[in-house]
Amino acid sequence: MTVVEDELSLVFSALADPTRRAILERLAQGEATVNELAEPFAMTQQAVSKHLKVLERARLISRTRTAQSRPCVLDTEHLDVAAGWIARHRQIWADRHDRLDAHLTALRAGQTQDGETTR
Repeated sequence: MTVVEDELSLVFSALADPTRRAILERLAQGEATVNELAEPFAMTQQAVSKHLKVLERARLISRTRTAQSRPCVLDTEHLDVAAGWIARHRQIWADRHDRLDAHLTALRAGQTQDGETTR
């Protein structure tokens, strides 16, 4: 497994959880502290901190130092890498679908109404 694939695994694993996706959506609006991120969730601050550690390990967020607080900040670089991977694979499958569609059209064109070939 290459380093990129391993990093993608971390990103996709982090994105698999709806709470972590919600945290990322909140951070897209600007930096926030753990307390601010925990507010909308019916979970402890410790549980939110565990989600933040997963997001940090996937390098989707970073924490800065502002006086005595450590606000979290969204880091979009690895999201962009994941989005690029998805786009490439979407194109591969679209190309395969187009080739299959062309093949099926050609097969249908080679048959008459009663199912016999025209050759």
